[in-house]
Amino acid sequence: MHPRLLKTFLAVARTRNVTRAGEALHLAQSSVSDQIQALEADLGVPLFVRGRQGLSLTPAGDALRPYAQELLALADEARAAATAGAALAPRPLALGALETIAAARLPQWLEDLRRRHALLRVNLDIAGSGALLQGVADGMLDAAFCFARGRLDARLAHRVLRTEPLALVGPPSARADAAPPSARQFIATQPGCVYREMLDAACAQAGLRGPAIAAEVGSLAAIARLAAAGEGCALLPRLAVQAQLERGELAELPWPGPAASASLILVWRRRRAQPPALANLLEAARDWAAAVTPAGAPLPRAAPFPS
Repeated sequence: MHPRLLKTFLAVARTRNVTRAGEALHLAQSSVSDQIQALEADLGVPLFVRGRQGLSLTPAGDALRPYAQELLALADEARAAATAGAALAPRPLALGALETIAAARLPQWLEDLRRRHALLRVNLDIAGSGALLQGVADGMLDAAFCFARGRLDARLAHRVLRTEPLALVGPPSARADAAPPSARQFIATQPGCVYREMLDAACAQAGLRGPAIAAEVGSLAAIARLAAAGEGCALLPRLAVQAQLERGELAELPWPGPAASASLILVWRRRRAQPPALANLLEAARDWAAAVTPAGAPLPRAAPFPS
C-alpha cells in the first residue's frame, strides 16, 4: 500500500466527498477516484459506500483507517529519523503531562534523562488526561505522564512509575473537628476528570456513598486554596498539596478504610519501531519505576485506559 493511496483514503474518509478530498490534496476528482479504486483493488475489498450524507466507510474501511494513520505516522517518523541522523541531531522528544505531575515529579526524571542523553531535547505539553491520551494515540505526543483510569486504548502501552498516596485535606482548624468524611462537604473537579474519578473510587472503596459536593472547580491549586480557607475538604494526590501541608496551610484528615492512592503511569503508543528518543525514555523509565518498587516485588499494574 503506497503512502500516497493511504493519504488519499484518509482524506476521503475525513471529508466523505471525493471533490472536497481532491481540493484538500490538490488533486483532480478523477485522480482521487482512481487512487481509491487502486487501493480497493489492492486490498480486494470495498472501502466506501455512498449514502445520502455522502461517502461512508465500509467495515473494511473502518478497520483500515487506524492502520493507515499508523503507517503514515511511521513514515513521517522514519523520514524525520533519517534527516536527524544525517544532521547528527536527535529529534526532540514530545512529552505530555498533567500539570501536577509536571511540577512534582518530572524535574527529577528529566534531569536524569539529560544526564543519560546529553543531546536529547524535550518538548513538554501540559494538558488534561483526555487530551494527553488522544495526543499519544494520534502520534502528536511520543509519551505522556498521567494517572491511571479506566480502560486503555488498544493502541497504547503503559508502565506504572509510582503509586501516589491521596490525602484528605482541609483547613488547619479541621484537626479539632471529629466529623467523618461522610459528613463533610467536598470541593472537587468536574465529573469526567481523573481527579473526580479518584474521589469517587476512593469513596466507593471506603464504603462511603457519593460525597456531598460543595463546589466543582477545574484547578487543583484553586481547590487546595478553597480547602485551606474552610470552604470544604478535598481528596487530592499528596504530591499536589505537600508544600501546603508542610507550611501548615492545610491539615491532613483521617481517611476511613484502606489508604487511598492512584497509579502514576507513563503511556506511549505501541509500534514495531520506537523512535530513538522514545526508546531512551522507556529505558530510563524502567529504572524510575524500579527505584520505588521493593526489591523482588512485581511492578503494580494499572487498569487499561479508555481512548
